[in-house]
Order: sequence, then structure tokens, then C-alpha cells
Amino acid sequence: MSQSSSPSAQPSAPDRNLALELVRVTETAALAAARWVGKGDKLGADGAAVRGMRHMISTVSMNGTVVIGEGEKDNAPMLYNGERVGDGGGTEWDVAVDPIDGTTLTAMGMPNAIAVIAMSPRNTMFDPSAVFYMEKLATGPEAADVVDIAASPAENIRAVARAKGKSPQDVTVVILDRPRHKQLVQDVRDAGARIKFISDGDVAGAIMAARPGTGVDLMLGIGGTPEGIITACAMKCLGGVIQGRLWPKDDEERQKALDAGHDLDRVLSTDDLVSSDDVFFAATGITDGELVGGVRYESTGVTTDSLVMRGRSGTVRQVRSEHRLSKLSAYSGVDLTSAPE
Repeated sequence: MSQSSSPSAQPSAPDRNLALELVRVTETAALAAARWVGKGDKLGADGAAVRGMRHMISTVSMNGTVVIGEGEKDNAPMLYNGERVGDGGGTEWDVAVDPIDGTTLTAMGMPNAIAVIAMSPRNTMFDPSAVFYMEKLATGPEAADVVDIAASPAENIRAVARAKGKSPQDVTVVILDRPRHKQLVQDVRDAGARIKFISDGDVAGAIMAARPGTGVDLMLGIGGTPEGIITACAMKCLGGVIQGRLWPKDDEERQKALDAGHDLDRVLSTDDLVSSDDVFFAATGITDGELVGGVRYESTGVTTDSLVMRGRSGTVRQVRSEHRLSKLSAYSGVDLTSAPE
């Protein structure tokens, strides 16, 4: 007769999925920002998103510290680096927020603006110090083990093509449309690959490179270091990869980086940017895009489209929510019913 398993052999029940609570935070930020879509005021849009996110995050049952936020305390009145968020209970977490990844996209009514939040256990997120930009490479799980940011764009394009079973001419690379990328653009074109230019929002661009069905295979180029850390949280959930190298924009920033002990030649892996797999990620669309749909106003209410992910389980959820703004405004304490003048 077989003996029953010991208690220690029993599988443990899954613990609480904070990402399902965080999506309320990104939904509120997206709903607040959506009133500013196409109005040409990116600061107004960002301010509205910050207020919505900050108010709702205070209701989440966690003890969080913002490590990737809107800036230092003196320059950002809300969601500044070092600010404590949540209700103060339970485990301590590092929190990375971007109330709008794509403020220009929002202001101009262009695709792929999202509200984003990510979390990992306390002291597991990379501290970029004073270096605001980094060279990045991101791709999905099929090619995660074959790319190398130290290699040429052509070599990485060929590696991604082989991993995905297609030709380099079928590979699409997403790149921020910036003058600094002139040579990169030429190298990608010389390799035969296609390019999808984005004017802003490289968190969404990187995740598109890791998600099926977006038409994007690889992200290359220089973008924000904070966005790279948020992207690393997403890659932990998706099985993709991000690699980066710090890119000081001038001699003063270079010296600050060296004084902070950074090795500017070091390739930072996904694990370097976020050292734990116990991460949570949520993003809600503000404008329509390949990643998620934007906020839509209908006669019956407002809909949002979100991506909710957890690193430990690898679960990715697409969440479509219907909102009654009058009730949600009263419940959340954020006025989501009126448009800015």
C-alpha cells in the first residue's frame, strides 16, 4: 500500500498576484491621461496620469518604494524616486512607474502610448544613478539565447532570423526615431531588415519585440535607462531578453557614472537590471497600438485594454475592462468624467 505524501511534499498554493491589483493603478492613469489625447499638451497629460496613478496606488496592499519614478523629490511632486507607496503593509517592494510611456504620443494622438507599473522585491532593481540613457537590445524567447548587444546589428538580425525560421528580409526592427540612430538605421537597412520607427515609448516597443502577433522581432537603439529596467521586468514574465550598456550623454554625465562606480563597457543582462524573478507588471493602453488597445469612449461607458503579467508563473493576461466613469470617479477620488479645457 502506498503511503501518503508528507506535508512537505505537497505543492504550495499560489500566493497573491499583485499584478491583478496593479492593473487598477494603470487603468486609472490611462483613463486620466486619455482626456488629454490629441490636445498637444504632454505635460498636462503626464500630470493627470501621475495624479491618477498616485491616488490609486495608495490603495494597494504593499510596502513599496519608488526606485524608478518621475524624478528626484525636488523636481517631481508626485511619484518621485524614494517615495513610499501602497498601504504600508506586508513585504517590501521596489516599484517602477511610468504613468505615460509616450507623452508625445498621447499629446499628438499617436499609437502605442501606455501607462505602466512594475514591481520586484526590495533592492532587486538596478540603480542607474545619474545615467539616463542606455543602449538596448530586446527580443522574445525564440531568440533570447542567440543575440548579443556587442555584436553588429547585421549579426543580431541574422541570429533572430535563424531562431525564428525566416530570412533577414522578414525581420522587423523597432527603433526610436532619433538623429543619434542614423548609423544604426543604415546598418539595419544594409542587413536587409525592415524598420518600424517609433517617436516615443520604447517600453511598448521592446515588449512588442517579445510578444507574438505584433509584427516586431527585435528592438535596437538608445533609450531611457529607467524604461530599460521596466522592460526587464516585462521580459522576466515573457521569457524574452533585454541587454543594455549605459550611454552617458555628455562628459559630465560620464564622470558622474564613473564616480558612482559604473563600468560603462559592461553589458547589463536582464538579471542585472532586475535580479529577482518574483516580478509583477501591468500596462494599460492610452492610445491604440499593436500591444494593447487604447481607452475608448462608448455610449454605455468606457473600455480599457491592459496587459497583466507575473514573472514567477509566466502568466500573461489580456484584461479588457468596462468602466462607469461616474461611479469610478466617486470610488477612486479622481475626476475621470470631465475633459481638460
